[in-house]
Order: sequence, then C-alpha cells, then structure tokens
Amino acid sequence: MTLSGRYARLFPHPIRPRTTLLITVLVALFAVPAYAQGEALSRQEQYDTAWLHVQRQAGLTAAAVRTGRLKDPLGTDVGGVDFVQIVGSDRRILASTIAAHGLAPTTDVWPSARAPLQNLRTCAPQPLGCVYVSALRVGPTPDSAVVYAAEHEPDGAGMGWLLAAEAAALIMLAAWTAWKVTGNALRPIEAIRTTLSTIDSTNLGGRVPEPPGNDEIVQLARTINGTLDRLEEARECSEQALTQQRRFTSDTSHELRTPLTGLRTLLEEAQLHPRTTQLPQLLRDALSDVDRLQTIISDLLLLAHVEGGTSPRRPIDLSDLVKEETLRRSDRLPVRLQLETGATVKACRIQMGRVLTNLLDNAQRHAAHVVQVEVRREGSVAVLAVSDDGTGIADADRERIFERFVRLDAARSRDQGGSGLGLAIARDIAHAHQGTLTAGSSDIGGARFVMRIPLAEN
Repeated sequence: MTLSGRYARLFPHPIRPRTTLLITVLVALFAVPAYAQGEALSRQEQYDTAWLHVQRQAGLTAAAVRTGRLKDPLGTDVGGVDFVQIVGSDRRILASTIAAHGLAPTTDVWPSARAPLQNLRTCAPQPLGCVYVSALRVGPTPDSAVVYAAEHEPDGAGMGWLLAAEAAALIMLAAWTAWKVTGNALRPIEAIRTTLSTIDSTNLGGRVPEPPGNDEIVQLARTINGTLDRLEEARECSEQALTQQRRFTSDTSHELRTPLTGLRTLLEEAQLHPRTTQLPQLLRDALSDVDRLQTIISDLLLLAHVEGGTSPRRPIDLSDLVKEETLRRSDRLPVRLQLETGATVKACRIQMGRVLTNLLDNAQRHAAHVVQVEVRREGSVAVLAVSDDGTGIADADRERIFERFVRLDAARSRDQGGSGLGLAIARDIAHAHQGTLTAGSSDIGGARFVMRIPLAEN
C-alpha cells in the first residue's frame, strides 16, 4: 500500500474536522502543562505565605513573652494564624489563643537551644487537621518555653478547579475557532468544487467563483478559470477543425467521385457497345479523367506534406525563382515582370515554386490580356504579388477562395481547370513559412494575390 493510501486509512475524515482536531490537540498539549505549572506555582506561593505567617506570629509571640507582655488568652497579629500556644518546659500549656483553648500541644517537636526554630507540617489526630506549625524557643535556657504558631494548610483545590476550568474553556474556544476559521477557509473551495462538478465536455462555459483578495485560494480559482478558458478555446478550435475536416472529406469525396463516375461511364458504354466504341476517343477521355484524379491526389499529398513541415529550407532569391519558373512555362498570355533584387528568403524551393505556379495558373486562367508578377522588399518581409486583368474577386469571396474545393461563380469555377486546391495549397505553404497570402484587387483591373514572408537573416 502506498503512503497516500495508508494516510487515507489513518485519517479518513474531511479536512475541517481533522484540522480542528489537530489544532485542539496542539492547544491542549500547550494549555494543560501550562495551567498545571500555574497551579503548582500558585500552591507553592500559598504554602510559602503560610510558612511566613506562622514564623512571624511565633516570633512576635516569643518577643511578647520575653518582654513580659504575656496575657491569656493570647492574641494574634498575623492574619490567618488562629492557633498559638505557649508550652512550658514541663509540657504544660501556659497560654493559648481562644481557638486553641483546651487543645493539647500542637506537636511533640521541641526545639533545642542550638536550633531554636523548627517548621513542620503535621496532620496528627487533633481537631485542627493538617496544619503548618512554627515551633520557636523563647530563650536559650533549658527551662525556656516554646511558642507554637499554627495555620491550616491552604486549600488549593479551589484554585485547581478554577485553573482546570480555564484550561477547558481555552481548549473549547480553540476548537470552536479552528472549526469556524477552517470552515470559512474551505467555503470557497467547496464553491469551486460544486461549480467544477457541473462542468463537462459539453459545457465548458461555467466558471468557478473568485473570492476577493489575492491569497492561494483566489490564485487557484483564477488558474482554474484560465484553464477552463483554454479548454473552451481548444474545444472550439477542435470543433472548427473537425467541421472543416468533415467538409473537406465530403468535398474530396465529391471531387474524386466526379472523374471516377465519368471514367466508369466510359468503360461501361464501351463494354455495352464494343463495336461502336471508338478506342482513340475512349482512351483520350479516360486519360483525361485519370489525369484529373492524379492531380487531385497529388495536391492532397502535397497539402499533407506541407502541414507536416518536414521540407528542408535554404536561402532563395525570389526574383531568381520567378525568372526561372516563367522561362519554363508556355502560357497563353504574356507575363510582365517587375523584380527587385535582394528579396532573399529561407524556404523550400520546391514549395515556393509551387506557390508561384499555382498563382500563375490561376492568373492565366482568368486574365483577359496580361499577367503581372512583382517581387520587392518591404521592411523585414519579401513580397511576391501576382496580378491579372480579369473579372477580379468579390470582397465577400476573398477569404473563401482559399478554402479547399470552394465553388465560386462560373467566371472563377474550378471547372475551367485545376483541382480546386491550388490556392489552398499556396496559402498553406505561405503559413508554413511564417508568412501570409491574401487576395485583393489589382491596378490592372483584375485580381491580385500577395504573399509576404520574412526575409532571410544575414
């Protein structure tokens, strides 16, 4: 069994009673010895006071005897000392106080000339009970009388009960205070727990209450709310990504089904009418559908490769790249170049070439007379812009056009050629290189696509 398991078995109760019990025990461990010591000191002080009383009274009475001021019954000069006797050398009582009248000598102790004062506590059988006695020899002669001054033993029981009651009251007060303080401290935690118990994967909008202040519980509540915020954002992003993925899967299935359906139709017609089928036309149409399938699959693979981000990158001058790519192409419309040297970026050359190819293909498909390509530096970024003089793109469609398989109006339908993934691939490549790709209107009348990516560090 683990340490936490043993701890749970030893202390199965909640935090509040366990904390209260712990604090109560600690206070008891402090209070009981403290009050016991206080009672002992109080008792000792009472005893010392009693000894001082009887010694002083014995001294005063002996002095009265020596000066001849003896009278019977004797009086007392010290409060609390009621029993005073003067006993002769023959052990007869010569004089006593009214309280000691008719009583036998308080004790048999007889001080000697060398030790004229003796203090003792006695509980001998007598009406006095336990008393503190001071026996003082009046003079040094052998026939000297002895003065016995006695006081009842102090009763410390009352003080003990009082101190015990104070200790019990302190312990009960500590337990009540610990219970209340712990409850107040745990109340926000209970509110947090109650709120959290209502939050699940379908309801991340709830937030735990944040008490005032800046203590550890407040910081915990803020941390929990921050975590819930991030979880809600992650869920929204996940749902959005899942929605996009479902739509993409649906669109992909539709795009693949179209050429497959056409190809199947051609083959079925050839199978049904083999004699009337023209083989060259059949092969040409079938290869066209296969090319469409191959283009879509290749673009899908490229999208996955771009999202993986595994392509090596090296410094590339965009102006040189544009020159090389445009020289290899055989476009229906001329391409006008406006290139600025020094626009060097760290990128994958194949992917940068694919961006330019896709943008040029799009521009050639929709341009009326001319296509224009610009490369320049703009602060810390390099700018690649491709423009055409076609019909342009409506403002409402300038973001939608980058979505995968999105159909716009007939003027820019993908039915005119391409897989419907070219612009989506171009934007994904730009994003993979910490850049952007946006659509707008060009100065020559049509659409303008602008890619901005950071310049390579020197």
